[in-house]
Amino acid sequence: MNTLYFPFVLTVGGMLFYHLSQKSIPKEINPFMATIIAYVAGIVVCAVFAFTYPGNRSLTSALRVSNWAVFTVGAAAAFIEVGFMLSYRTGWRISVAAIATNAALAALLIPIGIVIFKEHLSLRNVLGLAFCVVGLILAARN
Repeated sequence: MNTLYFPFVLTVGGMLFYHLSQKSIPKEINPFMATIIAYVAGIVVCAVFAFTYPGNRSLTSALRVSNWAVFTVGAAAAFIEVGFMLSYRTGWRISVAAIATNAALAALLIPIGIVIFKEHLSLRNVLGLAFCVVGLILAARN
């Protein structure tokens, strides 16, 4: 598979199983305990694949070069996990929850990308975003 598309396929596949699994977690389990269990499973998967990925495989050297962002990703991931779990428990539909949250996130990230990271949007990007907003409005209506 082309290396350009592999991360995309990995992400979409992960998100597919993520949302299907989140929607299927029993309501009786404490959401924070479920997240701990999920992270242990994730750590096992990452530990196995860390030894197959090219580059430095030392945990101590990785800790040495880590910055605030590595730790913030972990905390943010926990918020995402618990947020989706509670959203599904309160009745959000699996067909709308991911779209709504991603659209809200895009609304926040677009100006951040432009102002802080000096990114540019083409006319094609703007049109694509407009179609996404229209799609969100249509998908969110009952």
